[in-house]
Amino acid sequence: MSKDFDLIVIGAGPGGYIAAIRAAQLGMRVACVDEWQNAAGGPAPGGTCTNTGCIPSKALLQSSEHFDHAKNHFADHGISAAGLKMDVATMLARKNEVVKQNNDGILYLLKKNKVTFFHGRAAFAAAKDGAYAIQVTGSQPETLSAKQVIIATGSSARALPGLPFDEENILSNDGALRIAAAPKKLGVIGSGVIGLEMGSVWKRLGAEVAILEGMPTFLASVDAQIAKEAKKAFDKQGLKIELGVKVGEIKNSKKGVSIAYTNAKGEAQNLAVDKLIVSIGRVPNTTGLNAEAVGLKLGERGEVVVDDLCKTNL
Repeated sequence: MSKDFDLIVIGAGPGGYIAAIRAAQLGMRVACVDEWQNAAGGPAPGGTCTNTGCIPSKALLQSSEHFDHAKNHFADHGISAAGLKMDVATMLARKNEVVKQNNDGILYLLKKNKVTFFHGRAAFAAAKDGAYAIQVTGSQPETLSAKQVIIATGSSARALPGLPFDEENILSNDGALRIAAAPKKLGVIGSGVIGLEMGSVWKRLGAEVAILEGMPTFLASVDAQIAKEAKKAFDKQGLKIELGVKVGEIKNSKKGVSIAYTNAKGEAQNLAVDKLIVSIGRVPNTTGLNAEAVGLKLGERGEVVVDDLCKTNL
């Protein structure tokens, strides 16, 4: 099999695999490299969205919504649900199966459109004769070559300074999707999409949820009227959302997590929780690309800071 391509796409998330498929449909010889793996060690294309973002979170939201309806609304219809309980392990297993179905669907689409998929970690090795050599490290190491390269490596959760994710008490979106049982008290720093979704899931399953947001307004990046209505819905659900806070010292121990913060009035507060989800944004996955080896510079958002890296006729 030839290892020379017209285009190599590094990353098989929503940006990468769609770009690879479209380029192949337009007649290019395309390779797509992605290192994400499932529990069995096999390929799991789809990036954060499929593996630890949109898809699994929506699966949990659906399951928790069914539980909430059965618990709080079935009686209004004359339906008795005595002895109702949530089997969290089964809920998580269903979520994992939904993710796997999406992984397999993406692999099928890549194959159908004649995109050659490589499972492993890609890095720039050299630039020579107008082409880039890409080293793939995985179960079967490969060296690929192409004149055009698309970097679509996505992002990872941003940690608070001095507070790394342990995915036991201090959780990223990944750990938040794998909580084995609803905690009694759950804290969330950041009221963006991830924080609100995970807060909703575990609140419906019985957790007391407190969300700390540094911005003075709720969902500041969206339309004000939409944000207002969304806030009403989350308040009705029982989420405790504090705006305009300044987070201070956070202590993580076997007993749980303690968060010192100042509220919008400037008053010192302390929040004790069993688990803490940190949802304060994302950072680009560019570590290990070795872009400097071929004279490329990557910006703070992962973009290539160089003129005319990829000139295509797409």
